[in-house]
Amino acid sequence: MIKRKIDNYIKHYYETTRNALLVTGARQIGKTFSIRQFGKTFKSFVEINFIEMPEAVELFKGAKSSSDILLRLSTITSVPLIKGETLVFFDEVQQCPDIVTAIKFLVDDGSYRYILSGSLLGVELKDLRSEPVGYMGVKDMFPLDFEEFISCVGINDTIIGSLREAWLNRTAVDEFVHGKIMELFQLYLVVGGMPAAVNKYIESNNLQEVMAVQQDIIRLYKRDIAQYDPSNKLYIEEIFNLIPPELNAKNKRFILKRLNEHAKFDRVENSFLWLTNAGVALPVYNVEEPKMPLLLARSRNLFKLFQSDIGLLASQYAEGIQMRIIKGDKDINFGSIYENAVAQELVAHGIVPYYYNNKKRGELDFVIELNGKVLPIEVKSGKDYETHRALSNIMDCKEYDLPEAVVFNNDNLRIVGKITYAPIYMAMFIEKNNVAPTFYKVDISGL
Repeated sequence: MIKRKIDNYIKHYYETTRNALLVTGARQIGKTFSIRQFGKTFKSFVEINFIEMPEAVELFKGAKSSSDILLRLSTITSVPLIKGETLVFFDEVQQCPDIVTAIKFLVDDGSYRYILSGSLLGVELKDLRSEPVGYMGVKDMFPLDFEEFISCVGINDTIIGSLREAWLNRTAVDEFVHGKIMELFQLYLVVGGMPAAVNKYIESNNLQEVMAVQQDIIRLYKRDIAQYDPSNKLYIEEIFNLIPPELNAKNKRFILKRLNEHAKFDRVENSFLWLTNAGVALPVYNVEEPKMPLLLARSRNLFKLFQSDIGLLASQYAEGIQMRIIKGDKDINFGSIYENAVAQELVAHGIVPYYYNNKKRGELDFVIELNGKVLPIEVKSGKDYETHRALSNIMDCKEYDLPEAVVFNNDNLRIVGKITYAPIYMAMFIEKNNVAPTFYKVDISGL
């Protein structure tokens, strides 16, 4: 069984609040499975799927109170509703925005606990009549990150803990362990983090079967495009198909002219936003300066577009590439694949990645905000990873005064000046610290 970090998050959430929780994310990333596992801890678990039960959408329309909603709920489930011991799961809520609006009445009533989930929520739930602020938390979910992946394929917590200590203390990893984790990272580039693909690999070790699962997911995404945005579906699907070749381009930036010779960003912006809001693509925007806050320096129409899952990206390349990736074939552009893996890892950890590009100083693969500082990140797949003109220029710039930079590569960890050269798999340890709240009060006693 695949264990996910979100499982502990959900458990802790329901131990510390009476509110409902909405789990968001792309299709096929394991939202429903994790929620069902949590549901087993309740005496009674009720699941309403608004796609499988379209009649439920009509049933909840026009409900005026919690008692009205609960009465209607009792007519479509045979599971007993036990006060204080029942978890009600509303799945695919993008089909029934009314239930999201009504959740505050149900939480106020207090008879049962509630959890919600769905796909394409960023696309479908934009115009809620009354968003239940204060009654419902929201948690983004993503494909398995690398730490979750290696845990699923048999790496125990002790080894993962030793790797984390090496990262925190900036010390080298045991060479044997380093070699094995690098092998697993190459495997992760092919299998990725979609639970169905990971399960298929664990069951069979057959990469062809894994690829078949991934292709099914891509076809599902394309059906969603056609179903949910028919007016723009051709643009959206073409953008989705262009992600792999665009990442292989020299600067990896998405070039609109490859989409359409006369394309202007304003005309196709909604198509890019659809893919982002649906959770199937990860945009990384350009910033003009590596200064806090990075959001203020963001360019709206200069960006790289990454796949939401590195395994899906690999499956979009030519058939047979999987074993070549695992063996480290020198003819493959690993730079784009490594960058996609790092972008996916950062986003899964709640970090917004940007990239920096300046004609004078050069380009940085990523710049992020971490613990109140800007951290430049370079991703190198070759042996010349110590050659990084742009990074050297930025780190030597007194105006920015950056304390540290990280270069992810294939070799073991070592430090040279302000630059940490770390194994590519250590991107799994780039995380935000849980900082205690900051209290501040103005003294107005003299007024």
